[in-house]
Amino acid sequence: MKKQVEVYIYGAEVLCPSCVNLPSSKETYEWLEAAISRKFPQQQFKIEYVDVFSPQDNPEKKSFAEKIANDEYFYPLVVINGVVVGEGNPKLKTIYAEMEKHGYVSA
Repeated sequence: MKKQVEVYIYGAEVLCPSCVNLPSSKETYEWLEAAISRKFPQQQFKIEYVDVFSPQDNPEKKSFAEKIANDEYFYPLVVINGVVVGEGNPKLKTIYAEMEKHGYVSA
């Protein structure tokens, strides 16, 4: 396996206007954490929820938060090792495929 991947879920407490009837960003984060853990058991990964309206010290997190604020992306935004893999209503298949590119093997 290569380096442990970093999965970031960018979002906010308030649902995005185009995300009516979809889970909140925080719910998406919890769902993805569980789904990735089941798909790739005993394979370490870092997953973090990032509130786009909180100040960010990390330049990459700050950049994605600003892009969401400027309507370049919808949230929840899923980013794996700097690559956007889903926004608004992320798809597990796309997220799993990106994990596999980094050496993760499905159960």
